[in-house]
Amino acid sequence: MTPETKMPNGLVTFAADEAGVATITLTNPPANAYSHELMRDLDDAILRARFDDAVQVIVLTGAGDRFFCAGADIAMLQKVTPGFKYQFCLHANETLLRLEHTPKLVVAAIHGHCVGGGLEIAMAADLRIAARGTGKTGLPEVALGVLPGTGGTQRLARLVGKSKAIELMARGTLLDFDEAKTLGVVNEVWDKEGFRDAVRDYARKLCAPGTASLAVGLMKRAVQTGAEVPLEQGLALERELQQRLFASDDAKEGIAAYVEKRKGSFAGK
Repeated sequence: MTPETKMPNGLVTFAADEAGVATITLTNPPANAYSHELMRDLDDAILRARFDDAVQVIVLTGAGDRFFCAGADIAMLQKVTPGFKYQFCLHANETLLRLEHTPKLVVAAIHGHCVGGGLEIAMAADLRIAARGTGKTGLPEVALGVLPGTGGTQRLARLVGKSKAIELMARGTLLDFDEAKTLGVVNEVWDKEGFRDAVRDYARKLCAPGTASLAVGLMKRAVQTGAEVPLEQGLALERELQQRLFASDDAKEGIAAYVEKRKGSFAGK
């Protein structure tokens, strides 16, 4: 594991291990609530992971055991102008889109409450794994007289369907993680003992040499972009990404391993 480093505002940390897993940690106690400064740090961390060729999978988590992220800093929002709030939401949208479109798998490791903007951050990850019994999740912004403004209305509807998303947001429902799994909001719920280490081990299994991580990253790109365009355009994107893979070392290795009846050993390129 490389030494954990802080992003410029000191509110997000970044570390990467020799297996190709980068861990991005929201570090703003006590609740890891996000401000513009934290979102700028997250943006920097995402770009660092994106440009680091050694990074194959990203794990996104929150510091401490009580909160993954409690959402936006409400006290900050009370002080700033409507114009600042708009720019704040716009930059947060851009940051989470950058996470969503980075061609590397992103796993949100949720230990503790993941509510409001915290869930909005987690929904921009590709997979969400939660620690059982450590907190609740949901979008309770209705209690503040506002809507989930960092992608929540859009991403939740894509996960659970329009009607269920409206119901959950209108009621401000908070779910335990097993309920969230039933609805498809999280993918897995694991025991809290050794949770983060278990998630990192899981992420390492999605890296080379055991997994063709380049293919996984481009599968993600095909789904994240292709699901938002007409089918014909999505198929065109899929073909172009497949052509990139056909030209890769990993595809040559995978096809050769299949023909030779052995397990492939991939390089992530």
